[in-house]
Amino acid sequence: MLFSELNLIAPILKALETEGYTQPTPIQEQSIPSILQKRDLLGCAQTGTGKTAAFAIPMLQLLDKPHSNVKGPKPIRALILTPTRELAIQIEESFKAYGRNLSLKHLVIFGGVGQKAQTDALHRGVDILVATPGRLLDLMNQGFVNLRDIEIFVLDEADRMLDMGFIHDVKKVIA
Repeated sequence: MLFSELNLIAPILKALETEGYTQPTPIQEQSIPSILQKRDLLGCAQTGTGKTAAFAIPMLQLLDKPHSNVKGPKPIRALILTPTRELAIQIEESFKAYGRNLSLKHLVIFGGVGQKAQTDALHRGVDILVATPGRLLDLMNQGFVNLRDIEIFVLDEADRMLDMGFIHDVKKVIA
């Protein structure tokens, strides 16, 4: 199977071609159609099999439409919660690569760095937010993050997040 057989829009196919990808991996082939149909999905595959692309590619396509009746900054429409800053950065880089031909804005937030650049970007508006639980909750509590317009939620590396003791933080985010 080829990516071109998965009903993906031209800007995403062009980005995949630029990245040198023509054939989806098994997890991508199985998950992309389901996500494009807006089905909930639980995916499990080994490291290096393209799990991030399996959710990022269809998310970009689903979000590539204007949010209705928005005045002011773009509301956050998708949240990817991940346990570590390294994973968060890696995921955001995937969104940047696959979404390079789209007008969606994405941002990665994590602790251990100053929050000013992150809060400034949030004020300007983002469609897709990639975050670690601690920094996300901190910025939510300060009023910088509002999740009321979330259309898509991804809990990446859920098993690892729970092993690291983030269960209570995850519950607070989804409450």
